Amino acid sequence: MSFPLEFFLQKHQILLTISGVPALCPAHLLCPQCASRSLPSWGRWRHDLTGLYGRSAALLWTGECRASRAAIAGGGSTLDPQIGIGASGGWARGPSEKGRWAPSSGPGGAGSDGDALLFHQFDKSIQKLLATRIAVYLMTFLIVTVAWAAHTRLFQVVGKIDDTLALLNLACMMTITFLPFTFSLMVTFPDVPLGIFLFCMCVIAIGAVQALIVVYAFHFPYLLNPQIERAPHRALYRQHILRIVLRGPALCFVAAGFSLFFYPLSYLLMAMVIFLPYVSKASSWCKGRLVGPQEPPAHSVEFFTFDLHEPLSKERVEAFSDGVYAIVATLLILDICEDNVPDSKDVRDKFHGSLVAALSAYGPHFLAYFGSFATVGLLWFAHHSLFLHIRKATQSMGLLNTLSLAFVGGLPLAYQQTSAFARQPRDELESVRVSCAIIFFASIFQFAIWTTALLQERETLQPSARFGGREHAFMFAKLALYPCASLLAFASTCFLSRVSTAIFHLTQIAVPLTFLLLRLLVRLASALLRALRGLARPAPGAEEDVRAPLLPSTC
Repeated sequence: MSFPLEFFLQKHQILLTISGVPALCPAHLLCPQCASRSLPSWGRWRHDLTGLYGRSAALLWTGECRASRAAIAGGGSTLDPQIGIGASGGWARGPSEKGRWAPSSGPGGAGSDGDALLFHQFDKSIQKLLATRIAVYLMTFLIVTVAWAAHTRLFQVVGKIDDTLALLNLACMMTITFLPFTFSLMVTFPDVPLGIFLFCMCVIAIGAVQALIVVYAFHFPYLLNPQIERAPHRALYRQHILRIVLRGPALCFVAAGFSLFFYPLSYLLMAMVIFLPYVSKASSWCKGRLVGPQEPPAHSVEFFTFDLHEPLSKERVEAFSDGVYAIVATLLILDICEDNVPDSKDVRDKFHGSLVAALSAYGPHFLAYFGSFATVGLLWFAHHSLFLHIRKATQSMGLLNTLSLAFVGGLPLAYQQTSAFARQPRDELESVRVSCAIIFFASIFQFAIWTTALLQERETLQPSARFGGREHAFMFAKLALYPCASLLAFASTCFLSRVSTAIFHLTQIAVPLTFLLLRLLVRLASALLRALRGLARPAPGAEEDVRAPLLPSTC
């Protein structure tokens, strides 16, 4: 019995999309000993440094973690000897800040050089930890995108689905759903081989199942694409497709082996999986330049090359992009539902039974949620408008779109940073900067797609969006709005640090309003430019009227 191919493509597409954004969702960044369900401030990242500095790292954690309190109660004055601070410097809860631990007075207390060094080392370690997590996230997101592209091309070969192919596809999807767990292991323990090994094993298993799908489909030709089914040399097609499908898993197999004794090389090999199509294309180009053009073999793959550097259809790129935006928006909704519903006991004890007063304490959280959700929605709208004017997606446009989606997947982290700014001014500035950087890169890559399309506008763009078209100026303004706004908010942290948070929130509110007025503003600007151009240009008969008095009159 055969099933509709679109059904399996849709289900597999959803799972691939979810696996591509496990990324910076707070649930993947929690400390296993922490009872809290959110990661709202930079201060809580300090808790992850417990594994680097021992129990002393927990003493600087500014959240509500029971494990930190237990560490402090059990002798928190004992500091790691690597930091160079003696045991005489104790830590106590500050009287003016609820839930915040501060250095106590004493020989090693507040104001000592040792504590300043401790804070400096923690800040550097926090930045290193965040940079490591973002780098691992970007790499795994791009690898999942490569797997999605291979899956899409695979089902361009397979035209029909029977029971066996349905089970194989189910096994492939089950393996894909395990990728977020392995990603979490890699992020939490980047220098432990097990996380890398399990991630590579998942990629190898996905490639093996895809290879079985190819072999099975070619064994029963009626399941193949009609064009390939009628081809006289199907064995050549099968060999070519298997070589492409197994190329990435082969690299991951080598990476899994190196992870057991030299894990940095494993990360390098996994990164090569992302750029393998481009390396293959570059090597083919270099070979052609050195050797010269060669005649194709007698039995070449004429109809369907199934090469990874071929651009996917515009519809497939849009479907994957819509899935990423939907998952990111869902993560924001889950965060606001899970972390900002007050506990009934707290409402009764702290707010005297007033739910309104309890909810008012979460005001910054709701403000950050609405701003973050509006950012996701407007970035999706700009992406949709962009691809509405695109006729054909090229390889470079697909790569830029993938990079844009990778930073869109980091927007839940931006929400977590802005929903509960830390009380330390430095933490607040860092949170604004991280959020602005994520929004900037997510939007600037969209603008880069537009710029790349303009370079080949006759092939890639609709006539109305080309240079001189009626929609050209409007699309330019729409895609340039978020990069400019995020740069403005980022610059405010350098020159107007005291009001940078207010400027950031004001930007999040002002950009949606600007989107509503954007077309009107573009039309007014265009009319003003035309008017100025008309004033600078003399009228058609003006020059003749000036010369007329100087000419002799006719008799």
